[in-house]
Amino acid sequence: MNHSGGAPQLLPQIRRLRGIPQPCEPRCPHAAIPLFVLAFAHRAIQLSTGRKTGYPQNAVLTPGPARRSGYSRAMVTRADIGVIGGSGFYSLLDDAEEIELSTPYGPPSDTVTIGRIGSRSVAFIPRHGRDHRFPPHRIPYRANLWALRSLGVRQVLAPSAVGSLKAEYGPGALVIPDQLVDRTSGRVQTYYDANGAVHVAFADPYCPSGRAVAVRAAQAGDWQTVDGGTLVVIEGPRFSTRAESQWYASNGWSIVGMTGFPEAILARELALCYTSISLVTDHDAGVEAGQGVTHDEVLAFFAQNVTRMRSLVSETVQALPEERTCPCGSALDGIKLPFDLP
Repeated sequence: MNHSGGAPQLLPQIRRLRGIPQPCEPRCPHAAIPLFVLAFAHRAIQLSTGRKTGYPQNAVLTPGPARRSGYSRAMVTRADIGVIGGSGFYSLLDDAEEIELSTPYGPPSDTVTIGRIGSRSVAFIPRHGRDHRFPPHRIPYRANLWALRSLGVRQVLAPSAVGSLKAEYGPGALVIPDQLVDRTSGRVQTYYDANGAVHVAFADPYCPSGRAVAVRAAQAGDWQTVDGGTLVVIEGPRFSTRAESQWYASNGWSIVGMTGFPEAILARELALCYTSISLVTDHDAGVEAGQGVTHDEVLAFFAQNVTRMRSLVSETVQALPEERTCPCGSALDGIKLPFDLP
């Protein structure tokens, strides 16, 4: 970092501290606040709240507040439940409002949409971005989960499209997995990569309460529901070879996808409940003869079922418990963290 420019060079950094207004439109009264006033205000916030600057080491400090209509202000909108899914879920929410967020890990995949489903406040993030610009291995997973937690989210639903590794699970089956195998490579899969090791239990990667609610909602919606099974997550963006697919199946694994990891472990590292809702769109290459699935075929099948999926997610959201009694919320108990969580 170049400090040769003196105090003016520090102004953008001071403004990035959470709670300090950002420069905005020319008429914005915050733009002319002197540096010493900003620094004093930040110190006053620290003293009054007793909070540390809780950002991870080696992360870029970026504005914490939400931005609406071109200016920054303290974040007031909150949500109880998060949904990370495809762009077809935008119409899921009533009274929807879009909010831009920044995190220590950069921006999430897109603006966060906050609205209501029944009596529940829900935040939605399109996993691949609104225009599907992020391939599976480039999704900003850490930013997405951090953004949801910063809004107050503690329970996350993750609908996605998957391939089936079992002949009996054909297109249209809905799998609520209870186990996960990571076959990705090179993806950052932890928040705690500096200043001490943080070992989080991950024997059971999914929330038992969320899974039970999703299973009941799927059964009530007349889905071919599979309660349990193992999701193997591959690096992508390519599909599996026939030999890989047959190997996955020979291990007893049920479905294959590209986005369920590191989402699940990052949610656990933030003490969030995480439930995967996996729609089978095809049989994987090793299950049946032929040329294998194409991307267009996957998207087309998911689009045909997106209305039913929205209904399922809506029913699941409304049935989730308001008070958590599952072990997910205590995942970090007794562990010394190197920074504060939002």
